[in-house]
Amino acid sequence: MNAYHLFLVLLFIYISFLVLTGIYFNKKQKTQTDFWLAGKSAGFLSLGFSAAASWLTAGALLAVIGFYILLGMGSIWGFVAPNILALFIIAFFVKKIKTLPAITQPELLELRYGNFLRLPVALIITVVMILFAVADIKGFAMVLEIFYGISPLYSALIVGLAVAVYVTLGGLSAVIATDVVQFICLSLFILAMTVVVMSGAGNTVDMSWTQLLSTAPEGWWNPASIGLPMILIFVLAIVPGWIAEQDPWQRVWAAKDNNSARNGMFLGSLLVALVFGGCALIALGLNVIYPEIAKMGFPMGMAKAEPALLTFIMDSEFSNITLALCAVALATAAMSCTDTFAASGASCISRDIFQRYLVKNASLTQIRLVNRFSVLLIVLLATLGSFFINSIIDAIHIATFIASASYFFVLMGGLYWKRDTGPGAIASLWTGFTIQVGLVVFDLIKTPPMAPPFLESIHPIFMGHGVILAMAISGAVFAGVSLATEPSKKEQLAPFFKDETEDFTFDKSEDSGIIKALS
Repeated sequence: MNAYHLFLVLLFIYISFLVLTGIYFNKKQKTQTDFWLAGKSAGFLSLGFSAAASWLTAGALLAVIGFYILLGMGSIWGFVAPNILALFIIAFFVKKIKTLPAITQPELLELRYGNFLRLPVALIITVVMILFAVADIKGFAMVLEIFYGISPLYSALIVGLAVAVYVTLGGLSAVIATDVVQFICLSLFILAMTVVVMSGAGNTVDMSWTQLLSTAPEGWWNPASIGLPMILIFVLAIVPGWIAEQDPWQRVWAAKDNNSARNGMFLGSLLVALVFGGCALIALGLNVIYPEIAKMGFPMGMAKAEPALLTFIMDSEFSNITLALCAVALATAAMSCTDTFAASGASCISRDIFQRYLVKNASLTQIRLVNRFSVLLIVLLATLGSFFINSIIDAIHIATFIASASYFFVLMGGLYWKRDTGPGAIASLWTGFTIQVGLVVFDLIKTPPMAPPFLESIHPIFMGHGVILAMAISGAVFAGVSLATEPSKKEQLAPFFKDETEDFTFDKSEDSGIIKALS
């Protein structure tokens, strides 16, 4: 049995476990709430592990290690810190989110603003989820290409088919349960690689771990090395999009109570921080083993820095079984994020589009069937996108920036500002989406290969494909149009503000995917 066949055997065993998990939870489902929100019975431990696993993609981990190698701890503001901060901040919104009678964000926004908003929000969220999945496909494709010479298409098929089966069988319950296992596999892999890489670096220069920590280049350990203005720009550009991301909200709704949801988000934030801490040590060791990579600088060195851990594994000439275990561990990371993004995007297609507009009385069996095809569609489109977006982190950032510019104000304003209106929301949504997509396309076209982004070269405020400009315009449109139009009706405010609820009860029809406020 050659190395690749051994990997396939181990992967088959692992996927079989995932499928059995999906079948187990499939038998326990009686309602759509069971399928979409895990029966609203998830505890804080499972939520915490799931929240962490769903944001730790294999591709992002490799990219983060690459950024550490080239830029040190100052690079945390481009991905690591916003990731940790977003989950931590969401914990403070749990009480508000948990009281809202919805299964998806488009459904929530229909209740708040009117039915004209649900379809466009569902479409935009689906686009965002596809872009997030691009990073998973690229990361896993990179692993299999370096380890076994496998084409990206086969990598996508492995991830997509596995995720489609266990997600559509068991719904969110299967996603959460498998995320726990996937996080454990991933964290053990990072721990093992930390030990192996640091030991290898120590042997290379004949130093102890303690001595290695002091060999980092000057300023490498300083998280504020990029300066406060740049830190603020990164935080403003990235954190809003991740706070507004649908999948952690669905986990909040899936929690059995407020404490479970809040503590789950806090735990997820801590677990993510621990994994990224391990990545920092791995990067430090790789810096010693491959000093030529850091000398290339950013962004020229990213082509070598991103796959540096995979290169180390291959250079170490591990046994076939060890190499296969490493590949499976990275596959779990790819699947733990892909299942989250696919499930979140598919819920928009099957519930917010198919059930809401096409077949209002769709059965759970029909919804699962549409959901299964939706998962496959999302993975297929993500695979196609992976051939056009070269950077793993850039794929994640583009998705985040679109979310920040298009529906962050609409979502958060709907929760906390009574004076916002449907016209303000729809104007802000399309303005932010159109401008941000336009800026991304313009920036990608104008930027030469391996060069700094064109817009960023004009001024740092335009970094992140000009997302802060797009957000500023989207926010101004949201506020201006809302103030210029008639206030929202009381039945639209009732689910969101306590002082408006006394005259209303809520009639939620799971079968049609519609929530109504009745006087």
